[in-house]
Amino acid sequence: MSNPYATVAITKHGVEMVRNMAGQFPGTDVFYMTKFARGDEQQLGYNMFEGSVKLILPDLFKRYNGIILFISLGAVVRMIAPLLVDKKVDPAVLVIDDRGEHVISVLSGHLGGANELTRQVAEVLGARPVITTASDVQGTIPVDLFGRELGWTIDSFDKATPVSAAVVNEEPVALIQETGERNWWKYDKPVPDHIRTFHSMAETESFAFNAALVISDRLLTDEEQQRFMSNGVLYRPKSLVLGMGCNRGTSLEELEQEVLATLAEQSLSVKSVRNIATIDLKKDEEGLLALCQKYGWELVTYSPAELNTVTLPNPSETVFKYTGAYGVSEPAALLSSGADHWLLEKKKSGNLTISIARIPFKP
Repeated sequence: MSNPYATVAITKHGVEMVRNMAGQFPGTDVFYMTKFARGDEQQLGYNMFEGSVKLILPDLFKRYNGIILFISLGAVVRMIAPLLVDKKVDPAVLVIDDRGEHVISVLSGHLGGANELTRQVAEVLGARPVITTASDVQGTIPVDLFGRELGWTIDSFDKATPVSAAVVNEEPVALIQETGERNWWKYDKPVPDHIRTFHSMAETESFAFNAALVISDRLLTDEEQQRFMSNGVLYRPKSLVLGMGCNRGTSLEELEQEVLATLAEQSLSVKSVRNIATIDLKKDEEGLLALCQKYGWELVTYSPAELNTVTLPNPSETVFKYTGAYGVSEPAALLSSGADHWLLEKKKSGNLTISIARIPFKP
């Protein structure tokens, strides 16, 4: 994908606007009909097409994150209907009228980013953004987008639609946040009264709710699954740091197997791991680098002197002899997370040791 967005015009005025946008809005590829060619298209890298725009839309859907169309809304709806797959994979689609007065978010408003793109394009054109997504209009929590800018992921989309309906219809909603960033509310007004926030599931006992938003790095118990996930959405913040030490040449397979097994033993989700922390002697350890690459984790390293600034309950003279540090996994976990205690102090298994710490997010 050369650029994330495609702008498409089929009228004289539309061509004027897409050419103007190309200079002001970075990351856009320009498409318009050959009959409006001005002779500089090849030099500028613009794309020409003949016939109906309908013929090029299937390719644009595959290649771009967003498609910005200077075409009437009705025509766009008819043309894209056969191309729609799922809101998790469909690109953002925007429609702009021929005078450039309105930018309309048509498809994939949240997950595809069409609503945000609509605001950006409208600002460039000096146009009015038209967004009809209920949560945006009402200024409330967008369930399918909640926490994404903070790095949170959703465990399952199964209940996203009914939970979204409960939020926008102002039904009683329990928001249970056990961990994760606290600055998720983006509006200059209080959280709506029908959304009650709690720090634990136990606090919700006296609250009758129709839907739940759960922010946790724990694996929920069967009872919690039944109570909160029957009409709930579970978000996984990046709240865990794995401190690790290993023998030279430890394989990816052994590292991965032990990490997954240890997290399961601690009832913690692998989706909430933010990074691995270790000693700088391991910055080129192939197995650790491969594990981080596979899961999208950063490998953070510390010098022996930095690791030794952490007071350990069980310092190891043997580890000090070989590394210059009295411990690796335990201090690395605390230094990287900013925590003052461990969820798991240290577990040694085979060729590696693992410690787990939870990031102490500020209120």
